[in-house]
Amino acid sequence: MPRSTWTAGRRGALLGASAAVLCATLTACGDTGDGYVAVGPPRPSTTAVRPTGSVTLVPLDTPTPPEGSKSPSGGATSAPAPAPSPPTGAKSGRSSAPSPSPTPTAVPTTAPATPAALTWGDPARRATDHRWCEDVTLTFRNSGGTAVRSGTVAFGTHIIGALGIDWATIGSTEQLPVPIAAHAREDHTWTVCVDAWRVPLGMHIETRDVSVEWH
Repeated sequence: MPRSTWTAGRRGALLGASAAVLCATLTACGDTGDGYVAVGPPRPSTTAVRPTGSVTLVPLDTPTPPEGSKSPSGGATSAPAPAPSPPTGAKSGRSSAPSPSPTPTAVPTTAPATPAALTWGDPARRATDHRWCEDVTLTFRNSGGTAVRSGTVAFGTHIIGALGIDWATIGSTEQLPVPIAAHAREDHTWTVCVDAWRVPLGMHIETRDVSVEWH
């Protein structure tokens, strides 16, 4: 008669518990068909699965190359980005030329008037109905900046004989035709006479000398 073998104590209880856990594991994982217990995650199947519906190909996003780098096709490089503008209030390295200062307006000044400057020409003579008188014309020019206000003209009249001899010179004085304006010309004629007895028949007079005083 065969005998059953019992292991008493704690060791028997531990073996019994281990056997129960193993049986539970085999029941949960299932039999692999080869008589082995599966330990760890299952290995993926190497057989490819074909899609059963339509397939749409979507291209992946291509990263944009940085500016200034060459394109893969060997094309020209892109232009470099413009330099950033300096911040407001920053001084530029190039100094600007200073603007010209305005030219002051010249104040017109009035030059002081120059004094009168009177000149005259040679006397122009013309005979009259009396041999002891003649008409004498003088031309005056005032080149100064002030008018001639007063003055006198002194004539020297020569008494000429029948043979051309200058017997005497008689002086006379006349008033200037004033005023003579600045930068003006003035013509004036006087009738100059001497005493009739000084010019006998056959003699005549010639007024050759002229002097002028003016103020």
